[in-house]
Amino acid sequence: MTDEAEGIRLAKRVAALAGCSRREAELLIESGAVRVDGRVVEVPAHRVRDAQQVEIETGARPSAVEPVTLLLHKPAGIAFDAPLPKLLVMVQHSESDRSQRPPLQRHFAGQHCFTPLETGASGLLVFTQELRVERKLVEDAGLIENEVMVDVAGPVDPRALHRLNQSPVIDGRAMLPAKVSIGREADGVTGLRFAVKGSWPGQIAQMCDMAGLRIVAMKRIRVGRLPLAGLAPGEWRFMAPNERV
Repeated sequence: MTDEAEGIRLAKRVAALAGCSRREAELLIESGAVRVDGRVVEVPAHRVRDAQQVEIETGARPSAVEPVTLLLHKPAGIAFDAPLPKLLVMVQHSESDRSQRPPLQRHFAGQHCFTPLETGASGLLVFTQELRVERKLVEDAGLIENEVMVDVAGPVDPRALHRLNQSPVIDGRAMLPAKVSIGREADGVTGLRFAVKGSWPGQIAQMCDMAGLRIVAMKRIRVGRLPLAGLAPGEWRFMAPNERV
């Protein structure tokens, strides 16, 4: 197939249309400001033919896509470190997201999760490209409070509840004491609220096991000051500029 039939790189076409450098054209494309035949294309290497219509959003300026932090409601049964396309999917962007930020492909590149969660648990995961957020999640990992709702089978007597509120030793590591309270009792299940410092997969399971309790379900609803509220299982949203971990 000839180069003419294949077309030329979109970045080259945009550079000619906008009268800008190739790098500036790439930035315009990656920021979602370019449409090909009415469809947004974010890949500078995408090839276009002469007959195709290329449009640049009015007023768009070439600037790098800012790094973002994404909050995901992980469903139970999926590993927190599963491939990103399995977790962060464009179509699962929550309608409740008030950031008014259009999702771009660059928002998913280089995302890392520093808030591990058991495969069998559901709840909030924090993914970030932002260095300041990464530093907070890594350097203060043992001090950030996680709120987890845990359903256990049967009743929880005062002695078991007292044991859950003591400083546990998990895998040979002395942990800070958790704040554990009973939220509900119904249909043979007791709902417990755990407020624990740090995000150590398996900690709550070991604590419950030592107290003679069997976990039925587990959901993390808060990491630091970041809430799960408003996200359905599988959905994600942007962390707002005014939010902090």
